[in-house]
Amino acid sequence: MHLNVVPARTGLAWARQGVRIFWRQPVALTALFILFLACLSMAALVPVIGFLVVLCLMPAATLGLMAASRDAEAGKRARPSALFSAFRAGPAYARQMLLLGALYAGCFIVMLGISALIDGGQFARAYVSGNRSPAEMFQVPAVQAAMWLTLLMYMPLSMLFWHAPALVYWYRISPLKSVFFSFIACIRNLRAFSVYALAWVGIFLLWSVAVGTFTTLLLLTGLLGDSGSALALSVTAGMITISALALAAMFFNSLYFTFVDCFVHPVPDAPAAEPAAA
Repeated sequence: MHLNVVPARTGLAWARQGVRIFWRQPVALTALFILFLACLSMAALVPVIGFLVVLCLMPAATLGLMAASRDAEAGKRARPSALFSAFRAGPAYARQMLLLGALYAGCFIVMLGISALIDGGQFARAYVSGNRSPAEMFQVPAVQAAMWLTLLMYMPLSMLFWHAPALVYWYRISPLKSVFFSFIACIRNLRAFSVYALAWVGIFLLWSVAVGTFTTLLLLTGLLGDSGSALALSVTAGMITISALALAAMFFNSLYFTFVDCFVHPVPDAPAAEPAAA
């Protein structure tokens, strides 16, 4: 396994591949993403520590979506069981992936703790609780500063863990080493990842424009006005929700291709028998 440095235009190819692989199995991959959200939502319901449980499971869950993308790329059907690939591979893999998740959770908590030094923890409490906070709170300069600082700190955090689950699962690399190699891979391919990010920003903007145009047309035709039917409103809301889920699924599908191109050695067909210790 060796690091590969790719040209900037590869970032656009990653986004295209995510969209392309989604349309091979749109129903299965959308359903899998909904299952991904449902599992994390149920984990969040755990009393007191629900937020930490979600953070600990995030690497394993993300790996599951990458495994599904790999299956779809190979012409196999993306099955719900792919989401649990890290745990189905055996106790050793489950332990290493949970250790990686604990490392991610620890880094995330430290990040929120640093932001709390600015606003006394208002933004951190709102983020952890998941409750809708009053808009007035985000007008407070200290809260705004904490929010932007958190966003700024999350960029290097995401680079640390971007490839880490796949490195642990497919290449037997320990959690600590996988975090290091993930960060180096992202830094060395920063131009490609910048193009990749811009591509997805463009895709989401196009989707927003399409949704806005569609809704405006319905309003102009009176289907969503006072005289419009409740059925038309429900159908429109459903279409917007499904398209948003599909778009998010496309993004997660593309993660696998960012991993494959950043490392020269071919991805094994199955995880190795025993991952490396931390």
